[in-house]
Amino acid sequence: MAHTIKSKKQLLTRVRRIKGQAEALEKALERETDCSAVLQQIAAIRGAVNGLMSEVLEGHIREHLGANDISPQQRSEDLEQVVAALRSYLK
Repeated sequence: MAHTIKSKKQLLTRVRRIKGQAEALEKALERETDCSAVLQQIAAIRGAVNGLMSEVLEGHIREHLGANDISPQQRSEDLEQVVAALRSYLK
């Protein structure tokens, strides 16, 4: 996936931010923090993961499905990969 290599630094920054948010959530639960703060942290993590998914998915679609130099068979296979990933993600 060439598009993930191109934006590797940005993607890793997002992943590290999500990791930090998950660690903060773990600490909040260990400290028995107020549930509204826990819910807010969960929502923040979900938003961060959704943003990451959106960025990688957009890159994948543009790089693989938007390319003019791929065969119809390859485009169909790439489309099926996107559909499978979306189905799994949206469960």
